[in-house]
Amino acid sequence: MYTVCLDAYTVFPAGHNRWAAFSDITDIEVYDRTSPEQIVERACNADAILTNKVVIDERVMSDLPKLRYIGVLATGYNVVDVDAARRRGICVTNIPSYSTMSVAQQVFALLLAAVNSAETYASRNREGEWSACADFSYRIGEWHELAGHTFGIVGFGNIGKAVARIAEAFGMKVALYTSKKQEELPPGYVKMELDELFAQSDVLSLHCPLTPETHNLVDSRRLALMKPSAIVINTSRGPVVDEHALAAALNCRTIAAAGLDVLSREPADAENPLLTARNCYITPHIAWASAEARERLFSLALSNLRAFAVGKPENVVGA
Repeated sequence: MYTVCLDAYTVFPAGHNRWAAFSDITDIEVYDRTSPEQIVERACNADAILTNKVVIDERVMSDLPKLRYIGVLATGYNVVDVDAARRRGICVTNIPSYSTMSVAQQVFALLLAAVNSAETYASRNREGEWSACADFSYRIGEWHELAGHTFGIVGFGNIGKAVARIAEAFGMKVALYTSKKQEELPPGYVKMELDELFAQSDVLSLHCPLTPETHNLVDSRRLALMKPSAIVINTSRGPVVDEHALAAALNCRTIAAAGLDVLSREPADAENPLLTARNCYITPHIAWASAEARERLFSLALSNLRAFAVGKPENVVGA
């Protein structure tokens, strides 16, 4: 079997010795990045492809007659035309649940950046502000404990559940928008309708998939329902948020702050209004990418290909 990894860089760059682990099941060629124009040239003889963000659509598949396997190096598999792959007898797999704790941790890194202002204090103190202070302590502004406040979660899958547990540990009250019934939820968790969740939450964290129903779920109408002290966190998918509406809400003080690890276009469009919005804390889609999460992803990618090679594929999309 011959395998081509099209965009290895975000997991382990080409030349990293981890890719040698595939050599017992396949010959493998590894590329850091692959443009759309390079896919067919690089994978024309491939039995298997590994991809993270490189799009494999029906046109590409039609030019790769030997292709029998596509391993997506992520949980989301929207980069592959799964229906076209099925028609062509191409197996598509993904990597489920590898980054749950990594993403949950980033939610609270973003939240604490907004609440505790540690980065702002550190920056000012490097410039000598504390050294010039007449008192042993000074405050840029008020900050508040998380305990006792309401942490709203949209979506209650693996990541939503992990985030809820951490919120509980901070002493917060957990409220949910979920398809699950109230009696199916852990004790103390409260199910709410979506608009009610926006109105009641002190922190609102998004953990839903991107679907036509969730596109621009956070819009100007729902933002207007929120408390002026509220904070929005998005580590799900960028288009779940109407970015112009959120930037306006931040700049007009409709809400207090936002923490985002995802945007509608990535890398970030230089004109995105959130890049310069007031109290907006943005990280470059790194919530998934802790060292531990990337090791789990890599191990599962290896396991998926090995299972396919022996005729017992695992984590098959749409099976």
